[in-house]
Amino acid sequence: MTIRTLALLLAAVIAVGCEAPRLRAPSPPLPALTVHTLMLPSASASGVSLDCLAYDRAHHRVWVPAGETGAVAVVDTADDHITLVRGFATAEMERHGTRRLVGPSSATVGNGVVYVGNRADSSVCAVDAESLRLGPCLTLASMPDGLAYVASAKEVWATTPRQRSIAILDAADAGALTWKGEIDLAGAPEGFAVDNARGVFYTNLEDRDRTLTVDIVSRQVVCTWLPGCGEAGPRGLALDHRRNVLVVACPDHVVALDAGHDGTRLSAMNIGDGLDSIDLVESRHELYMAAARAATLTIAHLDAQGGLTPLAIAATRAGARNAVATDEGVAYVTDGGEGKILVVTPRLGD
Repeated sequence: MTIRTLALLLAAVIAVGCEAPRLRAPSPPLPALTVHTLMLPSASASGVSLDCLAYDRAHHRVWVPAGETGAVAVVDTADDHITLVRGFATAEMERHGTRRLVGPSSATVGNGVVYVGNRADSSVCAVDAESLRLGPCLTLASMPDGLAYVASAKEVWATTPRQRSIAILDAADAGALTWKGEIDLAGAPEGFAVDNARGVFYTNLEDRDRTLTVDIVSRQVVCTWLPGCGEAGPRGLALDHRRNVLVVACPDHVVALDAGHDGTRLSAMNIGDGLDSIDLVESRHELYMAAARAATLTIAHLDAQGGLTPLAIAATRAGARNAVATDEGVAYVTDGGEGKILVVTPRLGD
C-alpha cells in the first residue's frame, strides 16, 4: 500500500467520525426600550436620597420614599401623576465624614396599607393605600433599612443592619403597629424576599457573603447558603414562588439558586457594576436589574430550570438603581442624583 493510499484511507475514516462544525444562528436583536424621566416634586439641585421603591399592584402605584424632602412620592402608573404624602421626619446625620439630611427611605405594600421606613427617626409608619393618609408610626430601636410585609403572619419585618437583626412588627390591626419581637443575626442583613406559602423569609448577610432562610413561625435561621458574591457581599433578592427559585444580586452579577434543594446554583449572569435591589415580575418571568455604575437596566427571562437569558438592555444614568416593574413590563428606576425617576418602557411593536 502506498503512502498516498494510506493517507486517503485515513482521511476517509476521520471524515466518517466527525461532523462539519454547525454554524450558530445569529442572535435576534434585543427589543428597543424607551426611557423618560419624572422629576420629583421638592427635589433640590443636589438631588434626593432615594433607596427602596415599592409597587402597589392593587392600585397601580409606585411608592418612592424621597429622603430629605420628608415626603413619599406616589406615582400613578396610568398617567405618571405624582401625589406627595407629607409629614415624615427628617434629620441631619453624619456618614463617612459627611453630614447629610435623611428621611423616609423604604416601603412595603400590605393589606390596604403601605408601610414606610424612615432613617431620620428609626420609625415605620402606616399609610392608607387608597386615601394616601398618613397613619400611626412606631419607633424602632435601630434604623430600618428594608421592609417586607409578611402576609401569612400579618407582620412587617424590618432589616436593621446596625443592630444585626430583623425587627418584627404586628400589623394585624391596620390602624396601629406594635412591637412583636426581634431575630438576632450573625451579620448585617441586606435584601429580602418572602415566601408566605412555604413560611420562609429570605435575607442576605452583606458582610458575611451569606444568604439565609428564616422560618417565619419559629423565627429561626434554618439554612445558610453561599451565593459567592465576594467581599462586597450580596445585595437584593427576588423570588419566583411557583418555581421556588431565589435570585441573589451580587455587586455586578446575579445568581439563581434552587430554594427547594438547599440553594444549589442553577445559573448566573453578568449585569454590570452597581447592582442593589432587583425585581421579578412573575407573570412575565422577567427579572429587572439596574446597575448604578454601569448605567444600564437589564431585563432577563427566568426559565423553568432557573436559567437566565437577556431580553433587553436600556441605557440609564450613572447612579440609577433599584428598579421595580409593573405587570406590563414598565420599570421605574431611582435617579437620586438628579432627583428623578426613570421610566423604562418597551417600545410598541418590538
